[in-house]
Amino acid sequence: MSETPIDLRSHPFVIDLSESAQERLSECAVGTVHWEPGTKIFREGGVSENCYLIMCGIVAVEAHSPGRDAKVLQTLGQGDVLGWSWLFPPYRWTFDAHVRAETEAVQLDGVKLREYMDTDRELGYEVLFQFSRLVVRRLNATRLQLLDLYADHS
Repeated sequence: MSETPIDLRSHPFVIDLSESAQERLSECAVGTVHWEPGTKIFREGGVSENCYLIMCGIVAVEAHSPGRDAKVLQTLGQGDVLGWSWLFPPYRWTFDAHVRAETEAVQLDGVKLREYMDTDRELGYEVLFQFSRLVVRRLNATRLQLLDLYADHS
């Protein structure tokens, strides 16, 4: 983890937030994390207390099915956000995250951010709005993958 203050304002998730929301998010920045390829960031079912703003690198979000290999649902990179399970009870990861290429991210303390969001409704609205936009983009990407997967390629 880095000891220097982290400037999140250049990250696409943060760019549209108000100045006060950006400051609160910065207060939740634990530090910068660095992962090597092959690292498992988290596993399905594990306690989710953080999220990560990816600054560079590649992370695969994977799902497991008994008796089968993991399936990559999405590949995330620079400018993406990894993890929203910290937002919703029971605060458990619903997928695995696996590093594909050397990755650097800013770790946000989700527990602290939830507390801020509970006491500051404007902040809560802004952060949830940003996450809602993120969820919609990811659902649309998944929809396109499924259309391609099940398309008649004959």
